[in-house]
Amino acid sequence: MGIVRDPLLDFVRSKKDSDIFCFQEILNGGAEEGTKMWANSKEVREHNLFSLLQKLLPDHVSFFYPHIGDWTGLAMFVHKDTEVLEEGEFFVHRSRTDTTGKYTPRNLQFVKIMLGGRPLTVINFHGLWSGGGKGDNEERIDQSSKIVEFIQGLGSDCVICGDFNLEPETQSLRMIENMGLRNLIKENNISSTRTSFYTKPQKFADYTFVSYGVRVKKFEVLPVEVSDHSPMFLEFD
Repeated sequence: MGIVRDPLLDFVRSKKDSDIFCFQEILNGGAEEGTKMWANSKEVREHNLFSLLQKLLPDHVSFFYPHIGDWTGLAMFVHKDTEVLEEGEFFVHRSRTDTTGKYTPRNLQFVKIMLGGRPLTVINFHGLWSGGGKGDNEERIDQSSKIVEFIQGLGSDCVICGDFNLEPETQSLRMIENMGLRNLIKENNISSTRTSFYTKPQKFADYTFVSYGVRVKKFEVLPVEVSDHSPMFLEFD
C-alpha cells in the first residue's frame, strides 16, 4: 500500500469529528521491513504512523492489533463520547506467532459499542494478499469461513469494512454476502475503490458490509487521493 503521508494526515485532520476510524497496514515502530509510504515520489518508511494518528486524534481512544510481530497491523480510533463495551481481535489465517506457510497471518479487529441503546460491533479487516491477483484460493475460502463464524457468534448487528483483497464475484466474497449482510459497494454501484496511484486493472479491493438491522444514512467512496485505496465513509444509526 502506498500512502501519501501529508495528504493522509490532512484528510484525517479534516474528519477528526468522526466517531470511528478504521485503518489497515499501520506501523507502530518495528523493523525495517514494513508498509511503504510515498512522499515526493520517493519511497520512504513511516514506522510511527500509529503515534502520528494518536497525536492527530486526541479526542479518540486508540486500539492497535498487529498481525506481523508487534509492529504492523490494524488500528481503530473511537471517539471518547462513544461507549465501548468490548474490543479485541480474532485471527482468520494462522496466528501472530505462526510464520509458516505462503501468506502472513491475518486478523480482524473489532469494537462493540452502544448505539441507540443497543450493541453494535464494528469490524476492521485486511484480507490475505497472495501476490497473484484477488481471486479465490483455498486460504481465502477458509478465511471467509472464519469471518462468517466470528460474525455469527457476535449476538449483535455489525459493520465490517476494510481491504478484503477480493474481486466482487469471488466465492470468498459471496460467503460474506450470503450470511445476510448488505454489500454497500454493490448496492451503491461503486465502479472502483482505487485511486490513480493504483495502475493495475483490478479496480476493487475494499468493501463495507452491514447487517440489515443497521440503518444506513449515507455511504460514499471518497474521491480523495491519500493512498492507492480510496477512503470509505459510512454514516448510520
